[in-house]
Amino acid sequence: MRRRHRKRSTSAELDITAFMNLMIILVPVLLLGMVFSQIRMIELNFPGDAVGEEVVAETISLMVTLIPEGIEISDSERGLISVLPAGVSGQDFKALRSELRSIKARFPDKTDITLEVGPEVDYQTLVTVMDTVRSYPAVVAASLVEGELFPDVSLIDAPENRKLAKARAPEQTGVGA
Repeated sequence: MRRRHRKRSTSAELDITAFMNLMIILVPVLLLGMVFSQIRMIELNFPGDAVGEEVVAETISLMVTLIPEGIEISDSERGLISVLPAGVSGQDFKALRSELRSIKARFPDKTDITLEVGPEVDYQTLVTVMDTVRSYPAVVAASLVEGELFPDVSLIDAPENRKLAKARAPEQTGVGA
Protein backbone atom coordinates (compact mmCIF):
# COMPACT_ATOMS: atom_id res chain seq x y z
CA MET A 1 0.00 0.00 0.00
CA ARG A 2 1.17 3.14 -0.97
CA ARG A 3 0.57 6.18 0.99
CA ARG A 4 -0.25 9.23 -0.76
CA HIS A 5 1.21 12.23 0.81
CA ARG A 6 -0.50 15.33 0.08
CA LYS A 7 1.50 18.41 -0.09
CA ARG A 8 0.34 20.76 2.42
CA SER A 9 -0.60 23.90 0.70
CA THR A 10 0.27 26.85 2.80
CA SER A 11 -0.50 30.25 1.54
CA ALA A 12 2.08 32.89 2.16
CA GLU A 13 0.90 35.93 4.00
CA LEU A 14 0.96 39.08 1.91
CA ASP A 15 2.97 41.87 3.39
CA ILE A 16 1.36 45.09 2.13
CA THR A 17 2.86 47.39 4.73
CA ALA A 18 5.20 49.07 2.25
CA PHE A 19 2.35 49.60 -0.20
CA MET A 20 0.12 51.11 2.51
CA ASN A 21 2.92 53.47 3.55
CA LEU A 22 3.24 54.58 -0.05
CA MET A 23 -0.50 55.24 -0.30
CA ILE A 24 -0.55 57.18 2.97
CA ILE A 25 2.09 59.54 1.56
CA LEU A 26 0.96 59.61 -2.07
CA VAL A 27 -2.75 60.43 -1.61
CA PRO A 28 -2.25 63.72 0.32
CA VAL A 29 0.51 64.80 -2.07
CA LEU A 30 -1.76 64.25 -5.07
CA LEU A 31 -4.67 66.01 -3.38
CA LEU A 32 -2.53 69.02 -2.55
CA GLY A 33 -1.38 69.24 -6.15
CA MET A 34 -4.91 69.43 -7.57
CA VAL A 35 -6.43 72.73 -8.56
CA PHE A 36 -9.88 72.87 -7.04
CA SER A 37 -10.81 76.29 -8.39
CA GLN A 38 -9.26 78.79 -10.72
CA ILE A 39 -8.94 82.21 -9.14
CA ARG A 40 -8.38 85.30 -11.22
CA MET A 41 -6.30 87.91 -9.48
CA ILE A 42 -6.29 91.63 -10.11
CA GLU A 43 -3.32 93.58 -8.86
CA LEU A 44 -4.35 96.70 -6.94
CA ASN A 45 -2.39 99.67 -5.70
CA PHE A 46 -3.61 101.39 -2.56
CA PRO A 47 -2.67 105.03 -1.99
CA GLY A 48 0.15 105.40 0.52
CA ASP A 49 1.36 101.80 0.25
CA ALA A 50 4.93 102.60 -0.65
CA VAL A 51 6.55 104.85 1.94
CA GLY A 52 9.30 107.07 0.62
CA GLU A 53 8.27 106.59 -2.99
CA GLU A 54 9.09 109.55 -5.19
CA VAL A 55 6.07 111.50 -6.39
CA VAL A 56 6.16 112.21 -10.11
CA ALA A 57 3.96 114.97 -11.46
CA GLU A 58 1.76 113.69 -14.28
CA THR A 59 -0.35 115.61 -16.71
CA ILE A 60 -3.66 114.14 -15.52
CA SER A 61 -4.78 112.38 -12.35
CA LEU A 62 -7.88 110.36 -13.23
CA MET A 63 -10.50 109.41 -10.68
CA VAL A 64 -13.64 107.37 -11.36
CA THR A 65 -16.29 107.66 -8.67
CA LEU A 66 -18.70 104.74 -8.49
CA ILE A 67 -21.91 105.16 -6.48
CA PRO A 68 -25.34 103.58 -6.99
CA GLU A 69 -26.67 106.78 -8.65
CA GLY A 70 -24.03 106.65 -11.39
CA ILE A 71 -20.40 107.12 -12.36
CA GLU A 72 -18.30 110.28 -12.43
CA ILE A 73 -15.01 110.69 -14.27
CA SER A 74 -12.86 113.52 -12.99
CA ASP A 75 -9.35 114.88 -12.91
CA SER A 76 -8.25 115.73 -9.39
CA GLU A 77 -6.63 118.95 -10.62
CA ARG A 78 -8.98 120.10 -13.40
CA GLY A 79 -12.30 118.93 -12.00
CA LEU A 80 -15.23 116.99 -13.42
CA ILE A 81 -14.82 115.46 -16.88
CA SER A 82 -18.00 113.44 -17.30
CA VAL A 83 -21.10 112.32 -15.38
CA LEU A 84 -22.81 109.04 -16.32
CA PRO A 85 -26.05 108.61 -14.37
CA ALA A 86 -27.25 105.05 -13.81
CA GLY A 87 -30.24 104.00 -15.88
CA VAL A 88 -33.05 101.56 -15.18
CA SER A 89 -30.83 98.67 -16.30
CA GLY A 90 -27.90 99.76 -14.10
CA GLN A 91 -24.60 101.53 -14.68
CA ASP A 92 -23.62 102.69 -18.18
CA PHE A 93 -20.41 100.71 -18.72
CA LYS A 94 -20.34 101.35 -22.48
CA ALA A 95 -20.31 105.12 -21.99
CA LEU A 96 -17.61 104.74 -19.32
CA ARG A 97 -15.44 102.71 -21.68
CA SER A 98 -16.01 105.25 -24.48
CA GLU A 99 -15.02 108.19 -22.25
CA LEU A 100 -11.92 106.41 -21.00
CA ARG A 101 -10.88 105.49 -24.53
CA SER A 102 -11.07 109.17 -25.56
CA ILE A 103 -8.99 110.15 -22.51
CA LYS A 104 -6.46 107.39 -23.29
CA ALA A 105 -6.18 108.71 -26.85
CA ARG A 106 -5.13 112.10 -25.46
CA PHE A 107 -2.82 110.65 -22.78
CA PRO A 108 -1.41 107.37 -24.18
CA ASP A 109 1.33 107.03 -21.54
CA LYS A 110 -1.09 107.26 -18.63
CA THR A 111 -1.62 103.85 -16.99
CA ASP A 112 -2.99 104.55 -13.52
CA ILE A 113 -6.49 105.39 -12.36
CA THR A 114 -8.18 105.72 -8.96
CA LEU A 115 -11.58 104.20 -8.23
CA GLU A 116 -13.56 105.93 -5.51
CA VAL A 117 -16.21 103.40 -4.48
CA GLY A 118 -19.30 104.10 -2.40
CA PRO A 119 -20.16 101.72 0.45
CA GLU A 120 -23.48 100.67 -1.13
CA VAL A 121 -21.92 99.45 -4.38
CA ASP A 122 -22.20 95.69 -4.84
CA TYR A 123 -19.18 93.53 -5.55
CA GLN A 124 -20.16 92.50 -9.11
CA THR A 125 -20.54 96.15 -10.17
CA LEU A 126 -17.13 96.96 -8.70
CA VAL A 127 -15.45 94.09 -10.57
CA THR A 128 -17.20 95.06 -13.82
CA VAL A 129 -16.01 98.67 -13.48
CA MET A 130 -12.47 97.47 -12.71
CA ASP A 131 -12.50 95.30 -15.84
CA THR A 132 -13.94 98.21 -17.85
CA VAL A 133 -11.23 100.70 -16.79
CA ARG A 134 -8.39 98.20 -17.31
CA SER A 135 -9.02 97.18 -20.94
CA TYR A 136 -11.40 97.18 -23.87
CA PRO A 137 -12.11 94.64 -26.62
CA ALA A 138 -10.45 95.52 -29.92
CA VAL A 139 -10.29 93.79 -33.28
CA VAL A 140 -6.80 93.45 -34.72
CA ALA A 141 -6.20 91.46 -37.90
CA ALA A 142 -9.63 89.80 -37.69
CA SER A 143 -9.08 88.57 -34.12
CA LEU A 144 -10.44 89.92 -30.86
CA VAL A 145 -7.77 91.20 -28.44
CA GLU A 146 -7.81 93.28 -25.28
CA GLY A 147 -6.66 96.88 -25.69
CA GLU A 148 -5.07 98.54 -22.67
CA LEU A 149 -6.73 101.50 -20.97
CA PHE A 150 -5.62 102.05 -17.37
CA PRO A 151 -4.34 98.75 -15.90
CA ASP A 152 -2.93 100.20 -12.65
CA VAL A 153 -6.04 100.52 -10.50
CA SER A 154 -6.10 102.08 -7.03
CA LEU A 155 -9.11 101.89 -4.70
CA ILE A 156 -10.36 104.40 -2.15
CA ASP A 157 -13.62 104.65 -0.22
CA ALA A 158 -16.16 107.30 -1.15
CA PRO A 159 -17.93 109.11 1.68
CA GLU A 160 -21.27 107.58 2.68
CA ASN A 161 -23.25 110.69 1.74
CA ARG A 162 -21.56 111.13 -1.67
CA LYS A 163 -24.01 112.31 -4.32
CA LEU A 164 -23.68 112.29 -8.08
CA ALA A 165 -22.64 115.67 -9.52
CA LYS A 166 -25.01 117.36 -11.89
CA ALA A 167 -24.13 116.93 -15.53
CA ARG A 168 -22.78 120.05 -17.15
CA ALA A 169 -25.40 121.87 -19.12
CA PRO A 170 -24.44 123.07 -22.59
CA GLU A 171 -23.13 126.60 -22.37
CA GLN A 172 -25.77 129.16 -23.15
CA THR A 173 -25.06 131.94 -25.56
CA GLY A 174 -26.97 134.95 -26.71
CA VAL A 175 -28.96 137.65 -24.95
CA GLY A 176 -29.50 137.07 -21.22
CA ALA A 177 -27.00 134.28 -21.00
